[in-house]
Amino acid sequence: MNGLSINASHKEVRVNLLEYWQLRGKGKIHFSWVTDFTLTPENVYQIMRGGRARWKVENETFNTLKNQGYNFEHNYGLGAKYLSMVFVTLMMLAFLVDQTQQLCCTLFQSVWKKVGSKKALWEKIRALFSCFLFDSMEMLYLAILHGFQKDRPLILWDDS
Repeated sequence: MNGLSINASHKEVRVNLLEYWQLRGKGKIHFSWVTDFTLTPENVYQIMRGGRARWKVENETFNTLKNQGYNFEHNYGLGAKYLSMVFVTLMMLAFLVDQTQQLCCTLFQSVWKKVGSKKALWEKIRALFSCFLFDSMEMLYLAILHGFQKDRPLILWDDS
């Protein structure tokens, strides 16, 4: 439908509404989009496919950020001004680097395959970072992939 009021409080704001029902077996899923595109019989299928594709990308991205070790649900609301946004930006940068490695780095792909899941990989990386000094991410990935010699810890005494 074209030319609907967006709500009762703003009747002058006009939008277009596209609804879609996806039938799967005995169930059906309802989707709807509000758009400024004029809807015609010739373009509704293409607009629906674009809306579904966008929803899929957003849903899978946020699912990954919430459930695969990025801790997106964690409340970073501490700080006087912009700390929360800084943490989210750093997390998104880490996600970008991770996505690039998944596509381009055969060493990363091998380590991920060996460990079995990204969440398990992040836990291994965190554990190794807290106990060992690595010269590079390559060295860290090689340690996870091939193993490494585990020495007894050297205790540093503070006599002061």
